[in-house]
Amino acid sequence: MARVGREAMIFERIATGGCQSYLLGCGETRAAILIDPNLEQIDHYPVLAARHGLRIRYVLDTHTHADHFSAARELGQRWNARVVTHRLSPAPYAELFLDDGDKLQVGGIALQALHTPGHTRDSMCLVAEDRIFTGDTLLIGGAGRTDLPTGDAEALHDSLFNRVLKLDPALKVHPAHDYNGRGHSTLGEEIATNPRLQKRDRASFVAMMRTLNLEAPVHLTEALRTNMHGGKPLAQLLSDAAARIAFVSAAELAAAGDFVLLDVRERDAFAAGHIPGARHLPRGELEFLADRHLPDPCRRILVYCETGDISILAAATLAELGFTRAASLTGGLAAWREQGLPVSSL
Repeated sequence: MARVGREAMIFERIATGGCQSYLLGCGETRAAILIDPNLEQIDHYPVLAARHGLRIRYVLDTHTHADHFSAARELGQRWNARVVTHRLSPAPYAELFLDDGDKLQVGGIALQALHTPGHTRDSMCLVAEDRIFTGDTLLIGGAGRTDLPTGDAEALHDSLFNRVLKLDPALKVHPAHDYNGRGHSTLGEEIATNPRLQKRDRASFVAMMRTLNLEAPVHLTEALRTNMHGGKPLAQLLSDAAARIAFVSAAELAAAGDFVLLDVRERDAFAAGHIPGARHLPRGELEFLADRHLPDPCRRILVYCETGDISILAAATLAELGFTRAASLTGGLAAWREQGLPVSSL
């Protein structure tokens, strides 16, 4: 633990691959803030907070993330905590907006916001006593890329060389990404050894950042639509839908044939091979034609697709429409075939 005044600062770093989250708590008041939470760790954070006896008052994103899904909205709702971003953040679920120089008080700990655009327009760093949470503005041995939406290499140069690097060189650096597992650095170490900070001339730095030719993050569009506009990632859509329906295995279907069997794949796939007796209703037409193809809403309906994911969404849609006994075939037609069960074709 680091020391803040007379009381201990409770500090935890939570790694999810290269992504980093931070739990910062006041030892006296037990108030805490969670910085850059990752949706993959959503069930771990409450356990960690409880272990330290902390009450999460704030959940903060240092910027709009483009490579993973923020857990800020979900945790804010779960904890009744305020979701904090920079004022330029597009996130519709944010409740408290910081601007350059604003201070956020978490018990006895004061965090000062620095607006540091460049990686994104809404990027900010947070200074708390002996450390700085740099988001993706400054990384250990690197700096945030500027080739993604709202990135700006010239703005990043200004943020780094005119703001962040002029602070106390003894400040510990805690970035939102750490791909080498170092945990933390200091501003002084980064000034001396960080390869991207050796190009101190503005034109040279901008030219370097614009020619990095980095690969786009795997989940770029999905992460941006989720973090910028409050949408849900596909995995969460599937999880939410799965919680509302029942599932039937291929073996259970083979043993009990009292289902209305519904194939929601496209016509070509249905014609090439389907479970005997299945009705065909493509997923894209489900809401429009369900009443025509499924006249009895009290019947047991078993929906299947090729691998079992689309049928989860389709069955949940049917349940929402009032076909309350709709279920999904686990593993889809692929699971049926794996068991050597019969397939018909047109």
